[in-house]
Amino acid sequence: MSDMTDHPVDVLGAPRFVVKTAESKADLQAAQRLRYLVFVQELGGDGPLVDHENMLECDEFDAYATHLILHDMTRPAADNVIGVYRLLTSEAAQQAGQFYCETEFDLGLLRSSGLKLLELGRSCLHPDYRGGMAMMHLWQALAVYVQDHGIELLFGVASFHGTDLAHLSGPLGLLFHRHLAPPELRVHAIGQGARAIAPVAEDQIDRVAALRDTPALIKAYLRLGGVVGEGIYVDTAFNTTDVCLILPLSDVSLSQRQLYTRARRDV
Repeated sequence: MSDMTDHPVDVLGAPRFVVKTAESKADLQAAQRLRYLVFVQELGGDGPLVDHENMLECDEFDAYATHLILHDMTRPAADNVIGVYRLLTSEAAQQAGQFYCETEFDLGLLRSSGLKLLELGRSCLHPDYRGGMAMMHLWQALAVYVQDHGIELLFGVASFHGTDLAHLSGPLGLLFHRHLAPPELRVHAIGQGARAIAPVAEDQIDRVAALRDTPALIKAYLRLGGVVGEGIYVDTAFNTTDVCLILPLSDVSLSQRQLYTRARRDV
């Protein structure tokens, strides 16, 4: 494994976070075990390649992707993986046959944009670490990777838990009214689970409730300037409602870049 960030904490009993890239089968399985805990046990997901016997959430794209793994070094070695990010470059997607997103969205506009792309996926944190600094460490490691590889546009499936579209009408409506991608980047949902969305009128949306029901990771991308493609994909196997979230890095301000690239000083 190669270290991407190492942030020891001096406060007694506090976590000691280290982000590394997976380089072995054991590393990958540690990531897949955390994904199983979050996506299968917690959120009720499933899929044809999920290994219930060994409690691993896996799919055919894992073999081609780079996995950022966040460790809390104060935990036992067998149980110290507490965060995961899966990254798929255009070159890796070519080897895999496609991006993961292309099972749900037509990415033709992104592929023809001339920008260097990176797909983000399978992002998750152990339940004990949500709402703290753990996700920031993963973001900082991601920023280092983006800089090192000259990435110009990030994208990926972003999920709402559940498939009740009436319940999600507020947060989805707010997304499509305020954060719809420009025409040149406006990918659209495809396939059996694709649904066209006619958002409710913006003045009929309870904005406070809509924001409350929007996952924290989606809100973080939106604060950076993220936008969404057209339509949604209802993933019944994973019990999620998916949007395609797109972040052109040219739209990220200098102050925001400095926040998420702070880890560069510690590499």
